[in-house]
Amino acid sequence: MKYRTIGTDPKTRRRVSVLSLGAMLFGTAIDEATSFAILDRFVEAGGNFIDTANNYAYWVNGTQGGESEALLGRWRRSRNVTDEIVIATKLGGRPNAPATGLSHDLEGLSAQVIRESSERSRERLGMDKLDLLYAHAYLEGSKVPLEETVEAFADLVQAGAVGLLGASNHWAWRLERARNLAAAAGLPGYEVLQYHHSYLRPRTDLPTLRSQDGNFGVVDGNLLSYLRAEPELTLVAYSPLLGGGYVRADKPFDAAFDHPGTPRRLAALREVAQETGATVNQVVLAWLIGGEIPMIPLVGASSVEQLEESLAAVDLELTADQRAKLDSEH
Repeated sequence: MKYRTIGTDPKTRRRVSVLSLGAMLFGTAIDEATSFAILDRFVEAGGNFIDTANNYAYWVNGTQGGESEALLGRWRRSRNVTDEIVIATKLGGRPNAPATGLSHDLEGLSAQVIRESSERSRERLGMDKLDLLYAHAYLEGSKVPLEETVEAFADLVQAGAVGLLGASNHWAWRLERARNLAAAAGLPGYEVLQYHHSYLRPRTDLPTLRSQDGNFGVVDGNLLSYLRAEPELTLVAYSPLLGGGYVRADKPFDAAFDHPGTPRRLAALREVAQETGATVNQVVLAWLIGGEIPMIPLVGASSVEQLEESLAAVDLELTADQRAKLDSEH
């Protein structure tokens, strides 16, 4: 396994594996025995960065979420896990009532929610201190002042309840505004960003259920430019394998990928996979890990076999020519 450091403060920064394991469906769509086996194999391979959220996965069984955190708590207790494993969780996207589909009635990012939801997450995970806590998707039309959100997250760090802070699925301008507010007040701010990113580039201008202005949860040029200008930030790239889209003939890409760049990039990807003898999925993960802007892919797995494929990507070194071939297609 390879590792990198997230965070800048010596008191809170952590050394994490360059591959993160997503636990979104653990405890719901993926049963406990299988979830434990995947977690055990990930740790055995040197992985130490696990991701969840307080709303995972409410849509599976029509709940408010929490099943993933609870399962991780049971796994931690059964394996006597302490702070050697870094667990990231999120708050702000939990539905206020049980839901079976995408809910618009979410808890949001008020000071009260941040304080109470983080406490519930610590209880489910069995942790006195959360290693990394993200502000989940910002809600368009929220009446909560950004200053309130920034100060509430900082309070958790200063109280010793949280180590690092992060943000997931925010417009880049809002991210910058929040970080500026924290810096001006001398408060801890967001240091880790979590967005959807993969080798294929989806359109981000199409209206979504969350915003008429487009998809703020996908990496675009604005965010890439921001990361180049702020190298102390870390990007965690979720859904890098597009839910099996690269390899499953029965899972077509959605409308956001319906543009001329997709077939060209797919052709380049397959050519490099053939050259390396690796799978297409492994090339995608290696491209993310070793790029000019290094990123931490966040992968899911429904079996140990799926996880093994992702783990093997850590040792895949793409040549400069192979990277140039992948990056030349738009």
